Amino acid sequence: MQKLFFLILATFSFTYNYGQEQKHKLKITQLTDDFYVYTTYNTYEGSQIPANGLYLLSDSGAILFDTPWDTTQFQPLLDSIKLKHNKIVTICIVTHWHSDRTEGLAYYKQQGIKTYTTLLTDELSKNNNKKRAEFLMTKDTIFHAGPYSFEVYYPGEGHTADNIIIWFGEKKILYGGCLIKGADAENLGYLGDANIKEYETTLRRVEKKCADPKFIIISHSDWNNINSLKHSIKLARRLKKGKNN
Repeated sequence: MQKLFFLILATFSFTYNYGQEQKHKLKITQLTDDFYVYTTYNTYEGSQIPANGLYLLSDSGAILFDTPWDTTQFQPLLDSIKLKHNKIVTICIVTHWHSDRTEGLAYYKQQGIKTYTTLLTDELSKNNNKKRAEFLMTKDTIFHAGPYSFEVYYPGEGHTADNIIIWFGEKKILYGGCLIKGADAENLGYLGDANIKEYETTLRRVEKKCADPKFIIISHSDWNNINSLKHSIKLARRLKKGKNN
């Protein structure tokens, strides 16, 4: 009887925990001051993969960096920002053309949010039948939002031909998107659209541009480890030499 009780208890515990995990669609974590990391989830090759984005609060509203990968979370993210901060999202900037970054562009445009990509990202989005932004950046651009400023910077080809990073110089926050991998990553992930020869050089440009970052936010791994950029450079160097990535 005692064994049966523990078996039932274990089964209930597994079912409850699994159900809780399945219901976990959107997570928001304060990074520092007015900066927040949001995480949504999607299934890729049979596994639940987290997708990190960022938003910044300003006097005129919230600025969103990349869109949720999970299509069911486009509006819940807007609702959460409104409920949590009493702010509406006014701008959305996307860092490359893959769906885990661009999927919400059309939806957010419909909500009156100003959506931005680079001209190159727009060309690739068009060619690959992905969602497209309303406004296009033709060069590296500095934005100002209340007491904050940030630069949209194109370091060269890496994860994709168009990948950009966002650098908050005063706060030392580097938003690296999918270009930078986690500090514990065994490889550079999906390379179907990557430039293997240029990847290391591109990452070194980021390292030079963004000196001594306090935070590095990456797309699909833990962003708490500040060694992610240096580790990604090592992985890119190995890849360029033809060693196992």
